[in-house]
Amino acid sequence: MAEKACVKRLQKEYRALCKEPVSHVVARPSPNDILEWHYVLEGSEGTPFAGGYYYGKIKFPPEYPFKPPGISMTTPNGRFMTQKKICLSMSDFHPESWNPMWSVSSILTGLLSFMMDTSPTTGSVNTTVAEKQRLAKASLAFNCKNATFKKIFPEYVEKFEQQRLAEQPIVEEKPVAAKQEENSQPLLDKKDNKRDEVKRVETPKEAVKQAKKQSFPTWMVVLLVSFVGLVMALPLLQL
Repeated sequence: MAEKACVKRLQKEYRALCKEPVSHVVARPSPNDILEWHYVLEGSEGTPFAGGYYYGKIKFPPEYPFKPPGISMTTPNGRFMTQKKICLSMSDFHPESWNPMWSVSSILTGLLSFMMDTSPTTGSVNTTVAEKQRLAKASLAFNCKNATFKKIFPEYVEKFEQQRLAEQPIVEEKPVAAKQEENSQPLLDKKDNKRDEVKRVETPKEAVKQAKKQSFPTWMVVLLVSFVGLVMALPLLQL
């Protein structure tokens, strides 16, 4: 159970953070427990952590600010172990060096600064620059699988969705003229088919007409030959 002075102090610090946000740092208390805070550190440009979003927790003792908190990180980062307490002069690893004047903002600013360093400490790990960069790129996707993170930091969930949409391949639309040409092509094909059908229907009629035209001169020749033969036969019949 948090002491009254502790609750008042943490409430005051939260109001201060809301009024004057700290660069690269976001921190909020748990809705159900003011002694448990959740934070996100944004990797600084020009470092292997650039583009990374590192989620973690701060556990305050009921005697805060007269005793230091415990600090841990949840997001794989290549600098600190996950789900393990980090040794800092501002953490409960060194109560003898704790200063009650330090606040949530100063604790997280110190953690971010120490993260950019390479000095070994309890809870730290040694990884390559390439590994840190890989983890930075994957950090937001990792965080968004955490239900508590999604509940407390909805703005980062929205940022992740925007990144996913931006990474999807863009389907190029065809120009309007090309679309109209495609749409008109079936109509042209239909018209051509109809014309072919009409030609196929009309072809037999034309063939009959052509046959009639070709047969008509033949009948004329036969009739003419018969008439000439009859005329020539008349004198013979009179004899």
